[in-house]
Order: sequence, then structure tokens, then C-alpha cells
Amino acid sequence: MTWTADEVGLIGAAGELEIAVRRTDGSLRRWVPIWVVVVGPQVYVRSWYRRDTGWFGQVLRTSRAAIRVPGLQADVAVSDVGVSMRAEVDAAYTSKYGPAGAESMVTDAAAATTLRLSRVAL
Repeated sequence: MTWTADEVGLIGAAGELEIAVRRTDGSLRRWVPIWVVVVGPQVYVRSWYRRDTGWFGQVLRTSRAAIRVPGLQADVAVSDVGVSMRAEVDAAYTSKYGPAGAESMVTDAAAATTLRLSRVAL
């Protein structure tokens, strides 16, 4: 599945989204708020630094999660894209959250954590 224009609009307009990693049995872990950006029809999130713990480490192991923003809840496949989209995603964070707000999200360490969220059917 791909994101619809309406879904991309809802995600892009949200100040943050909530993500819950899917366990192997299909149940969801707790919801965690994170910043989100849209580049074209794609949705990206980052952490401040790469780690094996917390939501980030869990989602790297499972590659599946659910997200929600006002007006939308969706299941997603998570792809680790690292720095391959660095310039575009950096620009999206800076545009959305402002230079001072996005400062910690456009560092080398944060760029290495870039994840693409792709819409999937449950």
C-alpha cells in the first residue's frame, strides 16, 4: 500500500506522531510521541541517536509498528534508510520545526537514525 494524499496531509500537519512497535504476537507496545516529516509521498522519523533500546531499538528488530496522528491510525513497515535521504529529510525537519527546534534532529548522529514508514495492511 502507499500513503494517500489525505494521509500524507494529516501526517505532515501533525506536530508529532505517536508510534507503537508491534510485538511478534501482533500486540502493540506503548505509544511514544516522536517528530515526523514528509518528503514527497514518503514519511520519515528520526531519533536523536542510534541505540538498541527503547522504541528505536525495538522497531529495528521488528520492522513493524503502528502510528497515529489526529484523524489517522495506520500500520507501517519500517525501513532503516540511514543517511541516504539526508539532505531532503534535514530540510524537511528544519522547515517544519524551525532551525533552532530541529537543531538536534539534523546532526550526523540523528541523520544516521532515519527511518521510512510505509503504509501496510494489517
